[in-house]
Amino acid sequence: MAKRRSTQKLLLCHRKSILKTTQRSQSLDVKLEACACPPMIGRTIMSPLKIKMDSLKLSDEQFYKLCQNNSDLRFERTYQGDLVIMPPTGGETGEKNSEINYQLRHWNKQYQLGKVFDSSTGFKLPNGADKSPDAAWISLEKWTALTQEEKQGFVPLCPDFVIELRSPSDNLKPLQEKMQEYLENGTRLGWLINRQSKEVEIYRQGQGMEVVKNPSNLSGENVLPMFVLDLDLIW
Repeated sequence: MAKRRSTQKLLLCHRKSILKTTQRSQSLDVKLEACACPPMIGRTIMSPLKIKMDSLKLSDEQFYKLCQNNSDLRFERTYQGDLVIMPPTGGETGEKNSEINYQLRHWNKQYQLGKVFDSSTGFKLPNGADKSPDAAWISLEKWTALTQEEKQGFVPLCPDFVIELRSPSDNLKPLQEKMQEYLENGTRLGWLINRQSKEVEIYRQGQGMEVVKNPSNLSGENVLPMFVLDLDLIW
């Protein structure tokens, strides 16, 4: 109960800070003010915090500035305009995510079919949401079609391929909803890797979700030709 009250207090603190600094800022230099609430409760990494923004909708430029001016935090935004503050991952999850990105980047360096992005990259989906998958890939054709300005900001498209790695603090249902949202906005192939249960949920365009139990590897199929993710290094 004490942990729940502390989480609610932190959520309220962040919301008040965002509303205050955004409303008073004319130059869009929005930076969250320090509050007495700690980013972690004891040694437990919290789940993402969702902040309802009914009374104040940020423009794309304001949201971008908010992210740039608070680089110690990781933000996402729902298609309704609500903010989601993502907590930092624990060491083990971070190391596994680095391994995933390394394997994906190594394959892409060999075949040079597109561009690889890590979890620090923001994507502006067609439905208006802003998301940052743990790993993402887009085809070279889509990347070269973007302007230089579009490449420098949040990428204004949905990745062809995404990976979400479930951390111990993540609830499964929001991740599954996020994977479905990727599909609805154009993702062709997505993997939700659940290390706790050693399962992978595979999402494909026009098909039902497939659950694979304890696989040793995954194929990139026709989206990522010749790519094979070695999961023995991830479990």
